[in-house]
Amino acid sequence: MRERKTKVSAAGKFGFYFAVMVVLLVAFAAVGVASSGNATADEGFWNEFKQKLILNFVVEDRWKLLANGLLNTLMISFFAVIIGIVLGFIIAILRSTCDMVDKKNIFTRALNAVLKAYLTVIRGTPSLIQLLIMYYVIFTAPNISKIFVAVVAFGLNSSAYIAEIVRSGIMSIDKGQFEAGRSLGFTHAQTMWHFILPQAFKNVLPALGNEFIVLIKETSIAGYIGIEELTRGGDFIRSRTYEAFMPLIAVAIVYLIIVMFLTKMVDIMERRLKTDGK
Repeated sequence: MRERKTKVSAAGKFGFYFAVMVVLLVAFAAVGVASSGNATADEGFWNEFKQKLILNFVVEDRWKLLANGLLNTLMISFFAVIIGIVLGFIIAILRSTCDMVDKKNIFTRALNAVLKAYLTVIRGTPSLIQLLIMYYVIFTAPNISKIFVAVVAFGLNSSAYIAEIVRSGIMSIDKGQFEAGRSLGFTHAQTMWHFILPQAFKNVLPALGNEFIVLIKETSIAGYIGIEELTRGGDFIRSRTYEAFMPLIAVAIVYLIIVMFLTKMVDIMERRLKTDGK
């Protein structure tokens, strides 16, 4: 059984690297078709490829546009994820608590209604519109940091999805677990923290990892409020060199590397949690 798992893991790694190689080969082939137009001009193709590479990334240190954009993208994603996790878990716990209460009073019904309305609005409107509302309507001060606005907008957007993911994980736990914790003398909060949330986290980890990946890719719209993130950096290069293919492919490859790294990290965490559970 362990040997079979090793083979499956090796096959997965092979497929992972094979996919990366295919993407790179397709990119290089497309550059060749677009630039040479002549199958016999192999040497001319590579010379032209080098010239375009230098033009797009070396001249005027244009690679710094991508580097600074990547830094802003990671900064926005990191702090937005923190806001999304904290607020999302709080909303999920409150909503699940309201659902678990047998005798609902006016307070629990009102709280549940407010939280449902929040989730409906955030999940039902495009993240770009939310970002523009945050920048042009809510945070209208002239000296406000654009990155701060983006962090708040993406954090609130992510919190709505994380809240529903975590709430589904909490509700998937058998009610007997909660009753067992209460019978041992734990309070509602202690039972939720020590019994319910650890089990729910294991169940929803893949979905949470996917949400973080989606959040990182969604930051590509931050350029609409003037933030020089990764996608906007590639677009700046395109506007200066009039070469769209190479800078945009570079941006796509950077996003692909980030997503593959995060996917790998989530897989490692999932395996460790399964091992600890045994």
